Amino acid sequence: MTEQTQQPVIGSVLRASTVGFVCGTRSQDINQPSFGAFVRTRHGQYGDIDVIGLIHEISIDDDPLVRQLILANNMPTAAARDQRENRMVPVEISVVNVGFIQYDTVYQTLPPRPPLSLDPVQLCDADTILHFTRGLDFLRLVLNASDVPTEELLAASLLHAADARPASERYTFLVQAGRRLAGLLSHDLLRLQHLLKLINPA
Repeated sequence: MTEQTQQPVIGSVLRASTVGFVCGTRSQDINQPSFGAFVRTRHGQYGDIDVIGLIHEISIDDDPLVRQLILANNMPTAAARDQRENRMVPVEISVVNVGFIQYDTVYQTLPPRPPLSLDPVQLCDADTILHFTRGLDFLRLVLNASDVPTEELLAASLLHAADARPASERYTFLVQAGRRLAGLLSHDLLRLQHLLKLINPA
């Protein structure tokens, strides 16, 4: 595998398919994950495959205490802080798969196997993002994904990928991505125009 900086575990897989997976974490552990970020999870049974995905949704479930606090006329600051910092508020992070890495080779297609329940999920470090996004075939996977905010997810992921590069290479990368999107969306100019505004490499 490419040498990578050890990233903190942001959650564990709850449920998965070859198309994507959902990982669970606690509310106090969601400072780092963000929409469009690249994540990886190594299949616990088949340790030679790292599934790469993009975060497309972060949802925070409520519980009866949250509902009571919201209905209270004057919510105590201490109670709100205790709810956020000490209670186990469930958080689900939904990920769409955009490829996998096996023996240092990048495949921008759906993985042959989904991760297993409780497999740890990490943010990708800059080296892994750079290695994975040298090709842009994953753009087609995202464009064809269902139940995700496609344009916003693509733009956010491309900006994450640009940030993983040296400052001198970011503009060139975004222009290259824009050209690739122009080829993929030549039949839908309004959608293309919206996407290009979102990445805004100018």
